[in-house]
Amino acid sequence: MNQRVKSYLLHGGLFLVTLVTTTLAGAEWMYGRIFIPFEGSQPLGWTEFLAGFQFSVPFLAILTVHEFGHYFTAKANRVRVTLPYYIPIWFGIGQSIGTLGAFIRIKDYINSRRKYFDIGIAGPLAGFVLALVVLWYAFSHLPPPEYIFTIHPEYQKWGLEYGKYAYQKMPAGGAVALGDNFLFSFFKTYVADPARLPHPYEMTHYPFVLAGYLSLFFTSLNLIPIGQLDGGHILYALIGRKRFQVVAPALFTAFAFFAGLGIYKPADFAVPTNEEFFSELGDFALYVGFLYLAFARISKNRMTSLLVTLSVVATQLVVSWVNPDLEGYSGFLVFVFVLGRFLGIYHPETELEEPLDLKRQVLGWLALLIFVLCFSPRPFIIS
Repeated sequence: MNQRVKSYLLHGGLFLVTLVTTTLAGAEWMYGRIFIPFEGSQPLGWTEFLAGFQFSVPFLAILTVHEFGHYFTAKANRVRVTLPYYIPIWFGIGQSIGTLGAFIRIKDYINSRRKYFDIGIAGPLAGFVLALVVLWYAFSHLPPPEYIFTIHPEYQKWGLEYGKYAYQKMPAGGAVALGDNFLFSFFKTYVADPARLPHPYEMTHYPFVLAGYLSLFFTSLNLIPIGQLDGGHILYALIGRKRFQVVAPALFTAFAFFAGLGIYKPADFAVPTNEEFFSELGDFALYVGFLYLAFARISKNRMTSLLVTLSVVATQLVVSWVNPDLEGYSGFLVFVFVLGRFLGIYHPETELEEPLDLKRQVLGWLALLIFVLCFSPRPFIIS
């Protein structure tokens, strides 16, 4: 078996496994139950697995279109590139989407801003167009509101007024709502039949809605204009290396500040016992250490990285002291860490620093506008 056949089998095998794991995860979101049996449970079966394709097919279609947008554009620019590597993951205990995404590996050195731009922008634009189609279908074909009773038969005693009663005794973390962004709000307001819209905590049971929303979420993450994310390639090509190396760390710092805002407040340290105080202080020190690791590559000078970290933490505390109600979204901290520690904040230099033509400039700023339209400051709201 030659190397090319092995490569095709690897890529195809990863795709098939990811199709299975996203179908499992999609069914678990739809029915609010899991496949693995435990005492007193009603595990999902083959029928529910097949229903999970309503999530996995549109979601993987958008992901695949995104990756092949990069792939074919790279080929057109004579840049050697691999087929997409899909990353399957399924926890078996719910709260997973079945994948960590996909990526292509570029095998050549890219020597020009224009090539970085073309390859970087093709994926998110292609995936975004299909995501709009999926969302339009999802909200224009909502099932009758009684559909929710097939998922939660216990709601029938309240009828369609279940939203007033069902969540009063629900344990913390028992329900997840999809946070609004400009586009999601537009579809809910102008495309959906208001009489068929479910309660926000039940949106995740609608597979096409969930697939479309997650596609917007990952599109926004990819278009963050930092480092070697697609948005980083785009902004680097638009403004050039010197400006980007100043703008990117500033944007990363702002992102980290927002993610951690409100996690610790000065009032948290006003505890009655020394034991509680030192426990709180220890947790706070771990948070500072975590942020330092995320900021470690913002400068070659470790002291500069430490000063930036402490400045961010101090500003968070001051803002929380002035307005304790202001909070960011701690769920972004994982991505802050991955971006700062592994993906990188800065962008590789290119030999050719040619400016983009007008057509590409317009597309580039359009892509950054799409980032704004897709981005949600609180993408997942947990009860």
